Parts: sequence; C-alpha cells; structure tokens
Amino acid sequence: MSVKPKHYAEMFDRFQAPISKVYDCGSKCAPYNGGQPVCCTTDYAIPIVEKTEWKLLKSRTDMWKPYKAVTADAKRELADLKGSDCCAIECKGAAHCERDNRSMACRSFPFYPYFNPEGEFVGLACYWGFEGQCWVISNITIVEKKFVKQFIDSHEYMFKEDDDWRGTYIDQSVSHRRVYSRRGEKFAVIGRDFKYYWVLPKSGGKMVPATKAQILKLRKGFPGEGMELSEA
Repeated sequence: MSVKPKHYAEMFDRFQAPISKVYDCGSKCAPYNGGQPVCCTTDYAIPIVEKTEWKLLKSRTDMWKPYKAVTADAKRELADLKGSDCCAIECKGAAHCERDNRSMACRSFPFYPYFNPEGEFVGLACYWGFEGQCWVISNITIVEKKFVKQFIDSHEYMFKEDDDWRGTYIDQSVSHRRVYSRRGEKFAVIGRDFKYYWVLPKSGGKMVPATKAQILKLRKGFPGEGMELSEA
C-alpha cells in the first residue's frame, strides 16, 4: 500500500511520549556537541524523511525547511537521495521545537526498530554512529516504558501499511550485527517486554538477557553519567 500523509499523521498521534520525563537528554549531550543537542543540529545529524512525511510537515508548521548541503561531507552523505522517495530537511533548532510537529526521526532518535535474523521485530536498538555524542545511547536505562510502547505501536502500524519500511530496518539490523561482529563487541537491545538484551557478536544474532548493571558498565562516552531504570 502506498503511504500517504494521513499514515504519518496517525503515527504522530500514536507516538507522543518523550524518552524520559525525568531527564532532559538534550541538556545532557549539548555540552559535548557545541552547545546543541546532537539530534537537533544538522552539524551532526541531518534529518532524512520520506517526501510524503515532508508534505505532511509542511501542511502543519513552518518549523521545517529543505536542507541545503554546503560542505563536501554533507553533499556526499546526501548524494544517494537524488531520485529517491526521501529528502533532507532541517528545523529551526531545539529552542524553537514544536513537539507535535517533530518528524518520526526526531521522535525515535537514537533508536530504530531492531529485527532479529528471523525477521521478527524484537525491540529497540541504537544508531551506533552517534555513540559518544548522544547521551541516551550511554544511558538507555532512563528510557521509559511509555516511550517503548508508543515506539513499537507506531512502527508496527507503518509496517502494516508499507513493506519497504520493514525492509529498511531489517537491513539496518543486519548492518548493526555485521559491524559489531567485526568489532567483536556485543550491543544492547531494549526488548518489547521492556527488558534488556545483548546481541552477541559472531553468534548469528543470538540474544541473551542483560542486567541493568551490565548495561551501565558498557557505557561509551559521558563517564559517570549512568542513571537508574525508570519504572514510569
């Protein structure tokens, strides 16, 4: 089925919860990223959206505008978008955020839907390229259950509407396992049951339970910033 703006509007309605009501993650990572949250500046993260989502955002707000690549690195990063169904956009910055008009990328960051090798949507994993920049990646125990529930519900809604969505994240999950197997490192997943799991390297994607204490020991960046698991 072809995805329309109304499908993104439904996802926005389903996915309103913040990562945490207790911690302002933007204020935690900003000091490490030139004074701006890493997810709110195109210096570090360029929002990529489907043109259908961009059509919806334009109809709702003037917070967003097309992103114009000016650096060589940015131009290389966006080269693959030519002729695709996606485009790059940018917002007015964290100080001018309209939470109801955030993109799905904003609502989800730094997480993506993780699929096991059997093609099952089993939980939330982090975009590893932002380790050491995104405070949440180093402190995933602050993520609240309501966020996990709404993340799962909104993405499952879209998976039913568009198989390409599912395929994108299956490919992302495969890449995650490949990168960490090459490193010889495990990575964490927040399961659909709100528990923590390790995906073991060179194991064919085997998942084993992880404790909160183990998760906190594997922090990358932001030393001493480990937080307790939220029960909200």
